[in-house]
Amino acid sequence: MSSGNTAKIETVPTAAPLGAASEHLFRTFARVDLAFERGEGAWLEGSDGRRYLDFGAGIAVNALGHSHPHLVAALQEQAAKVWHVSNLYRIPDGEKLADRLTAASFADRVFFTNSGAEALEAAIKTARHYQYAEGRPERFRIITFEGAFHGRTLATIAAGGQEKYLEGFGPKVEGFDQVPFGDLAAAEKAIGPETAAILVEPIQGEGGIRPAPAGFLKGLRALCEKHGLLLVYDEVQCGMGRTGKLFAYEWPGVAPDILATAKGIGAGFPLGACLATDAASASMTPGTHGTTFGGNPLAMAVGNAVLDVVLAPGFLDQVVDTGLLLKQRLASVVDSHSRVFELVRGEGLMLGLKARPPAGEVMAALRAEGLLSVAAGDNVVRLLPPLTIGEAELSAAIERIEAAAVRVEAALDAAARPAEGAS
Repeated sequence: MSSGNTAKIETVPTAAPLGAASEHLFRTFARVDLAFERGEGAWLEGSDGRRYLDFGAGIAVNALGHSHPHLVAALQEQAAKVWHVSNLYRIPDGEKLADRLTAASFADRVFFTNSGAEALEAAIKTARHYQYAEGRPERFRIITFEGAFHGRTLATIAAGGQEKYLEGFGPKVEGFDQVPFGDLAAAEKAIGPETAAILVEPIQGEGGIRPAPAGFLKGLRALCEKHGLLLVYDEVQCGMGRTGKLFAYEWPGVAPDILATAKGIGAGFPLGACLATDAASASMTPGTHGTTFGGNPLAMAVGNAVLDVVLAPGFLDQVVDTGLLLKQRLASVVDSHSRVFELVRGEGLMLGLKARPPAGEVMAALRAEGLLSVAAGDNVVRLLPPLTIGEAELSAAIERIEAAAVRVEAALDAAARPAEGAS
């Protein structure tokens, strides 16, 4: 295994202070007081002068790491030609990307978007419109699963169903019925005369790196066939090679009717896609849906460049091998630091460490050791390195995780001492 980017960033001895944060941004993010000026491969150079090993990858977005030369060249070349023309005209690179995605998947057609939430909106509308066109307009409800995350639009927060995202935004968008993740009997019980589709993440990302139980997707496929429903996958996070297959559904071999993807498909450039079969998308004719920026020439150039790398012979096999090695080494960390970590789970390079102390404290310790991670539900620390990660970076990550665990254990011991003394 080797990293896709071989150049290294030299450690910067000093750095100018960031200064006070702007007061003119919406206060919707609790940002860490850290910025990055440049990156190379799996490494980022921080405003504090330190080098950080990036195991967050922009929340599974930077699939090929930072400043990947093939992506940089593709974007620069296209930027010198044309940026935007709108979908009033043909976009040849978009047609090429659609051809490649369908050739490598279950799908026959693709609708390009700018984000995962938009891809999910397109998927939801496609599923509902399919039933409408089939003469069943009463079928608009979609069964979803507890712990899911499908985006931040009004429809997608309703689809996810998590109260913390719904609170304060008025009535929940009608048409979504949540049942426990992995509970096939509950899913079947929820099917009614208004049900149009079932929407599920093959691996819940924000929910805590929770893979669908064995046989679950196959069971959902059978329910859809039995009741005339469409099966919709949210592969915004687990797709585009993250698990070692182009799409995670390939592991159990259970294809959907519609699939939403984003994040890694643009490897840092805003890009998403809704993929569907001919049957599922047949009614999506001119006027039923649209986008101004989706599928623009810049995004299409980058998307094709990403596929050049991800679909190259042996690339996904390497992701599988690297993921297995990382998971094994993380399991050893869990065994050695059982006060800090409970278990490791996930597939490929979409892994999560379930923490015992608050995950935020563990992430702060990781950051102090120069490793970036991402929080998830169920008190999980997500590890989402670039798919190009090599053995050297993997070993460096394990060393930093071990050191962070020692930090957390020391903090736990220090916190326990006053109580012991008082007793």
